[in-house]
Order: sequence, then structure tokens, then C-alpha cells
Amino acid sequence: MPKSSMTVSRLLIANRGEIVCRIARTAHGLGISTVGVYSEPDRSALHVDAVDVAVALGGSTPAESYLRGDAIVRAALETGSNAVHPGYGFLAENAEFAQAVIDAGLIWVGPTPDQIRLLGDKVAAKRAAIAAGVPTTEIVEAAPGSGPQGLTMPVLVKAAA
Repeated sequence: MPKSSMTVSRLLIANRGEIVCRIARTAHGLGISTVGVYSEPDRSALHVDAVDVAVALGGSTPAESYLRGDAIVRAALETGSNAVHPGYGFLAENAEFAQAVIDAGLIWVGPTPDQIRLLGDKVAAKRAAIAAGVPTTEIVEAAPGSGPQGLTMPVLVKAAA
């Protein structure tokens, strides 16, 4: 069965704080059971109480907990979750994590790993938008140590990645 036709029955929310509360509230309204994760300092945080099941990731820093994709995928599998929602920040823009979730046979609630990679490169994302016919402003590239000529102010300078 294609994943797009699978029903989410238990959703692991791979984040902390208010975003977990909001996603859990929406999931509960849809009849979806929720799983949350937490670090040791967040043991008593509001998001731990907002989910049906909470799993300790250990660690006291985000790098030791919320950024451990392997531990999050394992928690999803051990709790019978069939989907993972990354929230925002942390692993939400990590294409490798999205792919690991998919490779584990879980539903990834978010953009595809290829879309995450594309949007991680602002120049490539801009070109994709132009190719798709999305109205956008002109793109002017500048090499390190040189500046584009003939631009009028104001301008926005944006790093490519």
C-alpha cells in the first residue's frame, strides 16, 4: 500500500514545548494517539503532559536528546508509532533524518528529503520557484570578493545555504 494512503494512527512528535502541545491537540482532535519525547531537564515540561505517551531520550542538551535522530526513530518504533512529525527547528529541516524515518517504514509528516535538500540551498530553491512559474524577484549572484554592479537600493543579501 502506498504511504500516501496509509492512515496515521499513532504520531510521534519529535520536538518540545508549545509546538508539541499544538500538534498533539490537533492529532487528538483527529482521533490520533500521540507520543512525545523529552530530555531530562524537560521531564516536567508541559509538552510531556500534552501527549498520550512520553519517552525519555536522556541527555540534558538538545544534542544529547532532541537532535538524536536514531533515538527518536527507535522511540517511534518501540511505542508502535506509525508516523513522525518533526515540529519545527531541531530535525525538521534535516533530510537525513526524514530519510531515516521513511527507511524505518514510518510515515514522515513533512516535505520529502529531496525537497528539504533543495530548500536548504537558497539559490537552487529560487531557481526551482522560477522554473515552476512562481512570481519572484530577480536573482543576482555574487562571487566572494566581488559585488554585483548596477543594483539600486534597497537590496537584500541572502546567503545561499
